[in-house]
Formats: sequence, C-alpha cells, structure tokens
Amino acid sequence: MNDNAIRRKNAFRLIVLMGMVSLFADVTYEGARSITGPYLSLLGASAAAVGFVGGLGELFGYGLRLFSGYLADRTGRHWLIAILGYVVNLLAVPLLALAGRWEVAALLIVAERLGKAIRAPSRDAILSHASRQVGSGVGFGLHETLDQIGALTGPLVVAGVLYLRGGQYRPAFAVLLAPALVALVFLAVSRALYPRPETLEAAPDQPVKRPDDGKLPRVFWMYTLFTAASIGGFAHFQMVSYHFKVQGVVPDPQIPVLFAVAMGVDALVALPAGHLFDRKGLLTLAALPVLAVPLPFLVFSRSYHLAIAGMVLWGVATAVQETIMRAGIAELIPATRRGVAYGIFNTVFGVAWFAGSTVMGVLYELGIPYVILFALVMELASVPLIFLVARSAHTVAAP
Repeated sequence: MNDNAIRRKNAFRLIVLMGMVSLFADVTYEGARSITGPYLSLLGASAAAVGFVGGLGELFGYGLRLFSGYLADRTGRHWLIAILGYVVNLLAVPLLALAGRWEVAALLIVAERLGKAIRAPSRDAILSHASRQVGSGVGFGLHETLDQIGALTGPLVVAGVLYLRGGQYRPAFAVLLAPALVALVFLAVSRALYPRPETLEAAPDQPVKRPDDGKLPRVFWMYTLFTAASIGGFAHFQMVSYHFKVQGVVPDPQIPVLFAVAMGVDALVALPAGHLFDRKGLLTLAALPVLAVPLPFLVFSRSYHLAIAGMVLWGVATAVQETIMRAGIAELIPATRRGVAYGIFNTVFGVAWFAGSTVMGVLYELGIPYVILFALVMELASVPLIFLVARSAHTVAAP
C-alpha cells in the first residue's frame, strides 16, 4: 500500500472516530435541546425570553469561535482547545437537571453553547485535513451522518424518559451524563491515534501554502454574508418547540420525537448532500433558500400534520447547512487559515442566529404572521448572494 493510500485510510478512520465523538456528544446536547424550550416555559420563561436565550446561546456558540479559531491557528494546539471545549460543552447538559429557575437553566444553556464555541473551529480544522483526502463534501457528509445519528438518538432517549417518568424533565437531563462521558473517551482515543492530523492532507513534498498576503479571499466574505441572511431567517428549534407547546400543536412527549425525526432526516440527507457538493460545488447551497421559504408556514402553523411536515423539511435544510456550509470553507480557504476562517464564519453564523431568533421571539408576541414575514424576507435576500459566491469561487485556488 503506497503512502497516499495509507494517508487516505487514516483520514477515513479519523473522520469516523470524530464522527463517533459527535454521535455521543449529540445524544447529549441535542437530547437536551429537544426539550429546553418547553423546560424554560415550565420554569416560567416568556416567548421573548425563550427567543432571547436561544439566540444568545447561538451568539456565544458561534460568535466566540472567532477567538477560539484564531487561538487554534496561532498556537497550533487544535486538540487541546477541542478537548477543553468538549468538556464544557457536554458537562453543562446534565447540570440542567439541577436548575430550579429559568435564569439558571438559561445560564447552563449558554454555557453548553460556549463549550461548543471553544471546540468547533479546532474540530472542523482537524476534520478538514482528513476530508481533503476523501473529498470535502463526502468527509463532512460522513461526519454529519454520524453526528445526526446521535442527534436522532438523544431526543428519543429523552422522550422515553419523559414517558416513563410521567413528563418529568429533570431525570431526562440527568440521564444524558452517560453519553457525555462516552464522547470524551472517543475524543481521547482520537487524539492518541492522530496527534498531527495536518499530516493527512498533503504529502511532505506537497506542502500547503499560505497565500502571499495572508488575507482571506473576497469570495469568503460574500459567503459569510449569504450565511448571515440565510441563518437570520431560519427558525431555531427552541422557538419552534415553544410554539408547539404554548399553542398545543404537539403533546409534550412528542416534541422531542419530532426533533428526532428531523435529526433522522438530517442523517439520511447529509452524505448525499456531500456527494452533490463534491460534484456541483457551492451552487448546491442555492437549495437552502428553496427549502427555507416554506418552513415558517409549516412549523408556525396550528396543524399537527403540518408541524410534522415542517420538521421533516427542517431536517433537510439542517443537513445542507451542517454539511455543505462547512465543506465550502475547506474548499475556499488554505489549510493554514482555516481555523481563523471557521472562526469568522461561525461568528457571523452566531450573530445572525442571535439577531434572527431574538427578532422572531419579539415578533411572536405581536403575532405569528410577523414571524413568517420576517423569515421570508431574510431567505429571499440570500438568493442573489449565493449565485455571486458560486460565480466568484472559481477564482479561488484551493490547495
């Protein structure tokens, strides 16, 4: 077996190992996320508070990635930063079982997102090295598939606990300690086997070069602007699940089940979406506004069956976001700048989600039609931007 074949095999193994980390991590925090909206409501939070907490969590969860991505590139300590972030990210979840007030629960929700902010750029940079060996779309698609198997399992576990414990939320959060610990074990194994993942991307005689001026390309900034418009109009599940509960659209034990359905759809769509990206490129992202435009009409309806259809579509859109958006950065940006690029990209992502979620929460108090109108305007605004990105991308020489 030649060096390239060995490198490709090791890259695939690292993707699978990191996928297992994400699988059990997602059992933990996606299981929690499937019920945090109703849980905050139960503890006395208003719609505006739920929208604010959901948006603030994403602001921290994405916004601080600018700093953690820069720190990772600057120090080269991607593994150390990733491990620190996972510890905070995962252990905040079972502590929700101890929250007696919605304000305390809100702090823990934000802490969980903070941990994700610390580890995500380093995790994505590690994955990008391996994914470049097997195809960026396929690599991130495979990781997303494993990730979403966990995101499917977590809400089902939570739903089962809610059913068995008569709708009690605290035991549902407590049981999530177990998958959190398993995820940390897989992370330690990944670090031990592949301490220098950057060696998987290029052979010693094919070093990855930094651009002469060290600047990120113009197309990257257009890409982040598209992301801001698209994510700003995309409804956070905390807001959607709040609507399901207060409007009586979906019974409480079924809310995490619907979230699990969406995550299962995400898992099924992620790898085909990655394959499509490797064949068609960034224009594949034009699917996002197409998927997102009908979403608010479905998820903010008062129909149980439309809610189910909306969550299926929500899962498809999430698969495209999580697979192709991350793969796009790996294609546009040289390896030595990816930590910073992922940090900036995710900061814009988080600010957009915070602003959009907060606006939706305030508009929800005024009337559901205002929420739908806002979502439509944001998604339609993103359409011309993605075509500009796709047209400009061919000028970027990705290594």
